[in-house]
Order: sequence, then C-alpha cells, then structure tokens
Amino acid sequence: MPLTKLTFRPGINRESTSYSNEGGWYDGDKIRFRFGVPEKIGGWQKASNSTYTGSARALHTFTSLAGAIYTGIGTHLKYYLLVGEQYKDITPVRKTSTTDNIFAATNGSSTITVTDNAHGAVQNDFVTFASAASLGGNITAAVLNQEYQIDAITSANVYTITAKDTSGDTVTANSSDTGNGGTSTTAAYQVNVGLDTVVYNVGWGTDTWGRDTYGSDGELGVLSTMRLWTHDNFGEDLIYNVRNGGIFYWDTSARAATFSRGIPIAELTSADGAAPTVAKQVMISDRDRHIIAFGCDAETSLGTQDPLLIRFSDQGSAITWAATATNTAGDIQLSTGSEIITAVETRQQILVFTDVSLHAMQFLGPPFTFGVSMISENITIMGPNTAKAVDDAVFWMGVEDFYVYDGRVQKLPCSVRSYVFNDFNLAQKDKTFAGLNSTFNEMWWFYPSKNSTECDKYVVYNYQEQAWTFGSLGRTAWLDRGILDNPLSTADGYAYYHELGLDDGSTSPPSAIQAHVESSQIDIADGNEFVFLNKVVPDLTFEGSTSTAPKATFTLKSRNAPGGSYLKSDAETVTQSQAESTTVVEQFTEQAFVRLRGRSFALRVASTDTETQWRLGFPRVNIRPDGRK
Repeated sequence: MPLTKLTFRPGINRESTSYSNEGGWYDGDKIRFRFGVPEKIGGWQKASNSTYTGSARALHTFTSLAGAIYTGIGTHLKYYLLVGEQYKDITPVRKTSTTDNIFAATNGSSTITVTDNAHGAVQNDFVTFASAASLGGNITAAVLNQEYQIDAITSANVYTITAKDTSGDTVTANSSDTGNGGTSTTAAYQVNVGLDTVVYNVGWGTDTWGRDTYGSDGELGVLSTMRLWTHDNFGEDLIYNVRNGGIFYWDTSARAATFSRGIPIAELTSADGAAPTVAKQVMISDRDRHIIAFGCDAETSLGTQDPLLIRFSDQGSAITWAATATNTAGDIQLSTGSEIITAVETRQQILVFTDVSLHAMQFLGPPFTFGVSMISENITIMGPNTAKAVDDAVFWMGVEDFYVYDGRVQKLPCSVRSYVFNDFNLAQKDKTFAGLNSTFNEMWWFYPSKNSTECDKYVVYNYQEQAWTFGSLGRTAWLDRGILDNPLSTADGYAYYHELGLDDGSTSPPSAIQAHVESSQIDIADGNEFVFLNKVVPDLTFEGSTSTAPKATFTLKSRNAPGGSYLKSDAETVTQSQAESTTVVEQFTEQAFVRLRGRSFALRVASTDTETQWRLGFPRVNIRPDGRK
C-alpha cells in the first residue's frame, strides 16, 4: 500500500472530541503555527541577573533625547526603571516628616520601635531615614540612615522595623543603645504598597449571606484589589499611576543623573492645582499630546474619585488641568457602567472599556477637544490588562469569550474556548494580561488556572492564520518588541527577553524547553477495520538549531474505540510495541520502522533537548488494513 501523507489544519481544537477532529491538532505546549505547520517557540534569557522586589504587573519602554533606553517596571511593592542591567528604584514618596527622638531599642533585640505621629504607613511599606544619630552602641547612624521595610504597625503613630547593617545583615541592640536617634530625623515614606493578589470580604455578608436577596445581586464584594500600574511617556519624561491612586511625573533631564524619585503631577513647578490626585489609568494621546486620566477626581472635588470620569490636560502640558475658554483641558463623563476598566489607544481613536460597555474616544479639536461615542453595550472584559491594540484593531479577553474590534465588535471564533475558561481561577482574574508578539502575528493571554493563584497558563491567537494554541508558562507582565529588540516578560523577580536563543534561560545552565504537539485521531475506512502501521517517513527541519545533533521524538499512538484508552506498553518496550511506537528523529533520518495496530492512531512530535529548534512538515506513514479483529 502506498505511503499516506498526513496533513493537518493549523491550530489546536479542543471544542470537539479528538475523534471528531480528524485532520486537526488536539494538544500542544510551547509550539506555534507558522505557514500552517507547527514549530517550537523560541527561548528566553534573563535581561539582568539582578532582581526586582515584588510581583511585576506592568512594563513600558521609552527613550531619552540622549538615546538612553529606560524600561519601567511596576510591582505591587515598588516602581523601577531597568537601565541596562540595573534596576533603579523611582517609587514616589507620599510623605516626608522631620521629627525628634523617634527611635527606641531594647537590649538583645533587633526590633526598633519608631514613633512618628500620623505616619500613614501600612505593613510592608518602605521608609528611608536620614540625619539620625547613633543610639550609642550597635545601632549606629549608618544602621538607621537607610531604607527599611516596615514589619508591623502598632498604632497610627508607632511602627516597628528590624535593624540591619548596610549589607542587609540583622543587627542586635546592646546595653549601650540607650539613645533615641537625635533631633531632626527625616523619614521619607514611599507610596503605600499594594497587594499581589485579590482579597475578598470575609465574614457575615459574604457567600450566600451577601448575595441575591440577602443584600446583593452581584459578586462578592472586593475588600482590596491587587496593585496595578499604568504608565506612558510624555516626550522623554515618564508619567505613571497607581491604579485608584496618585499620578506621578519623572523628569528625565532632571532626575536621570541620580535616579531620584518621581513626584505627584500636582506638585510640578507652576502646576495650576487642578491636576487629578487619583485615577484608574493614565495615558498620553499620541496624536495631540494630551495627558488623559481615566476614572479620576473632578476639578471641583479633588480627592473624591469618580470611576466614570475622564479628564485631560491642556494640549502639550503636564501642569495645566483647569479647563478655561483659552485652553483644551476638560473632562467627559461616561453614562453607562459602574466603572472604567481600561482604555486602549489605536491609530485613530482611544477605546474605553467599562464593566458593561465599550466607547470610542476621538480628538475633535477646540472647543470640545474630545468626543465619546458608544460602540457596544454587550461586551465583557476579563480585567484591566486583557486588551491590546494591533494597528487599528483591538483584541481582548472577555468573561467566557474573546473579542476583536476592527470597526465593529465581533466575538472571535475560538477552538480552545471551553478548555481555557473551564480551567480558570476567576477569583484572580485581574492578574490576567494580554501580550503582543508582533513578529509572529500572535496575541498572547496569560491567566491563572483553576488550581493556581498566579498566571501559569497561556492561550495564543495567531490573527494572521486565525489559529489558536495554548500551554503552560508562568509570567506576570509582557511587552512587545519595539524600542527593545525582543519581547520582554517578567516572572519570579527577573525580566526575560523572549524569542532569544532556543532554551529556558531561567536556569543556569539553560534547560530544555519541553515542547510538543499531538494530533487528533486518524482512522482508515471510517474506523471499521484495524490498521497496521510499520513505517513513518518524518518531514522535520531543524533549521536554527545550535546543537550538533538535534533531535525530536515521533510517537504514534493507537486505540480501538473513540472513548477507549490508548494502549500503553511497558516502559522497556516503549520504542517498539504493538500499542505505541516511539522513535527519535535525527536531523537526517529518512525513515523509521515501527509496529502499531489499532482502529485509529494519533501522531505526537516532541523535543526535550537543549539547543534544538524544529518545524514539522507533512510526514508520511505506511498503513495497511489488518482485519476486523
């Protein structure tokens, strides 16, 4: 019988059974489809061997007029600039106090008690002391005059820290430490830290006691939300915002030399005193250079957040926010939904998402500056970071569906929809984020699976080939290439350049990326007869591999009925068996001989070695009928 050519549709399909999806792919991990065939994704390498503090949720890259490249990284504890391979802490300061005699130590203890009236701090906040004097013994001025993370809040006026030397080692007070730090000690408190997770209300009023007719018709009330940042560059300067918090400004020309911290935008020199003090998101309109604050406080009621209010500065100005007849500052009030979730800029307009609707915001020019029109009231969006623009189209993940807006709102046909949303931890949905990999025409969404509190899975849509894939990979933020040569992601305190090398650079030495793709079941003569397979002619290229002997594994798996199990062989005979045949495909393998019998079979291609890149073509198998029993 002549060899049978195996051709498959691009993309993975989990919306039907493996048997009914004949001619398609059913499973995979760390693979992509390009020109209709699967290949292993590229590797990743650390951008720096240094680490940042906290869980990173936001990335933004910009350049100075001098050509320096800065990458902003917002975590739940800090805000950094990655400069070369160094992380520079530019977390804004919310309050600075100067107080006398604020320290107290106990002999034999490393705990220092700090008394500073109305400090406003919360546990884990960061504070930097200056101008303190020695307590007399081990607790020297050098020990005190540095940054500390607060251990515990005793009261509105008192908190504790753990004494450390300049290398970070714990210091214990002795009997000579009887002083109190002297006079005029300065304490600079950074903005309050946020949570790295979503925490829901507990106790009476939650679960069934706080739902439906018991006092609520929605989800459980949220007590505290995780820390998210938004940021954009205003020319060469950086504007950054804590979600539901302040807006800050980092002047590159004034602060890059020492990397001093950003300041509230309302405190800029010559500011008119009308700038928002709280917002959900900040953005720069590229076409007209307005700073736009979404979900902010009104000019007439600063400090009181309106979750549906949009305000914008005078054109080209960061300091003029008071609307007058002679400038273009102003505001817009949305009328649908309960809050603005996110806003995404395209080439022609800004799309503004509320929890139930989608609006288009366009620059009109004076006297109205901006106008807003309703696009749809029948959409959902999973979280603040789940929408991403590609030219004039915007893709986003909703609750139970994927969407695209390209002039009209459409649901994306998704062949892995049930697989993704049935394995989703909706309690932590705000951690979900979208990432564009424009080199390969891919939109990625990272999300927390059902048994995880952190993003550990991903789903990818190739918008050029309209093909879906999924897999496992833990990431917390993503930035497409552009100013940087490669996409950048974050995880576990490190930043990683993607599509760089062939291996997992999170380990030293780099480890192999475990990649595989597996087809749905293929039968002969409608599955009425058994078939016998005795040869496979692989069609695989290893172009791009750096290994001198790259290889991948071909596995043919058989079963006798659509609902039956694959017939497994003992481990010692796995390479040649009646139930499953596995062979290693070397770079120049012409054919491999197998022995496999069943009513249907599936093909699996996998690699587990370093320095290996592979791309599958159209393999062929030798199949012959083998009776009905």
